[in-house]
Amino acid sequence: MSKRDNVHTPSIEPVLDIDLSDPGPLPDKAIDEAVALMRSGRLHRYGEFGAGEPHAALLEEEFAAYLGSRYAVAVNSGGAAIFLALKVAGVRPGDPVLVNAFNLAPVPGAIDHVGAKPVLVETCRDFLINLDELERLASTSGSKVLLLTHMRGHIANMDEIVRISDQAGLFLIEDCAHTMGAGWNGVFTGRFGRIGCFSSQTFKHINSGEGGILVTDEDDMAAKAILYSGSYMLYGQHRSAPPEVVFEKWKKRIPNYSMRMSNLPACVLRHQLSEMPQRGRQWNERYRWLEARLNEIAQIDVPARNPREEFVASSIQFHLELPPEKIDLFAKRCTGRGVAIKWFGRQEPSGYTSQYFHWEYFPSPSLSDTVKTLSTTCDMRIPLSLTEDHCDIIARIISDEISKLA
Repeated sequence: MSKRDNVHTPSIEPVLDIDLSDPGPLPDKAIDEAVALMRSGRLHRYGEFGAGEPHAALLEEEFAAYLGSRYAVAVNSGGAAIFLALKVAGVRPGDPVLVNAFNLAPVPGAIDHVGAKPVLVETCRDFLINLDELERLASTSGSKVLLLTHMRGHIANMDEIVRISDQAGLFLIEDCAHTMGAGWNGVFTGRFGRIGCFSSQTFKHINSGEGGILVTDEDDMAAKAILYSGSYMLYGQHRSAPPEVVFEKWKKRIPNYSMRMSNLPACVLRHQLSEMPQRGRQWNERYRWLEARLNEIAQIDVPARNPREEFVASSIQFHLELPPEKIDLFAKRCTGRGVAIKWFGRQEPSGYTSQYFHWEYFPSPSLSDTVKTLSTTCDMRIPLSLTEDHCDIIARIISDEISKLA
């Protein structure tokens, strides 16, 4: 299919009339149960003289069953889940941690929180971690941990990730904030590493405003995560937990960081979890609508995805081949017409978006491939309310604005 010519003809300029950041309503059942919970007042997940309302414990049990993990631990944010993953993996202050250079601020923030030092790995044009560079750094950096972010829902070749990790003796932690329900070649993300971390912040695949979930198959990891999260000595109220004997080993040695999830977010998440398969199909349908239209526009490239990558696309990324000052203007003009586009090439952080060299709290090398990739990377959310007609309008607005700048 040939690219459209960006010929601008004077006309009434369309404006997109939906909010691309609209997370959509919560299920009625979730709302009803949340109201009943609020009437009870039992929002804290632990009951001192009784079991109380077990929504957090039930969410953990249901999430573990959904993913096929032995254990799940619900905490108050995705960043908290990553921090706890690093703690239970034994990362100590000063330790090097391998991590994608293309990332969002909570990930290096979690590494800094534990006192460790990020070792950034270059990013390729397809938004994935550079496997050759990862293999080199795995043998030269001294790191024993790889914190792999499936950034913006893009999943690297997990067969190769596991091979490199095993070969180098790396403890693999997966940051799955953008890949809940997604997988690689029939296996869910979060199940390749020894620990997987998920987010339920608004704009993720399930929405509690803020929240995170850590999954693992290992008894000691689960017990330590539960204790670190702030269970006090009430860990017996967890339904997704190792035997008592495991807690006996750790309960006096693990500090309480008060990062547990409360019952209210857990309550609103439980009914959303059951909708994930259908929501995943809807997101991917909308992704393909946009991908086809964007790839018809000259100067835009949506990189092809590996057929083994079973993504759940709540956003779409594309390259725009224009000079930086023109991409900046393009993003602003599109946003002014209702098509909110973020650009990862900005020299200053903006909103949720930042680059590795914005994080001045740790020294970092110059990463030319990552800078080159992100200099043309544009990012747009995909709400489930999006229709094919909306996609046509989005494509026209983007094409219009490029034609004015080309």
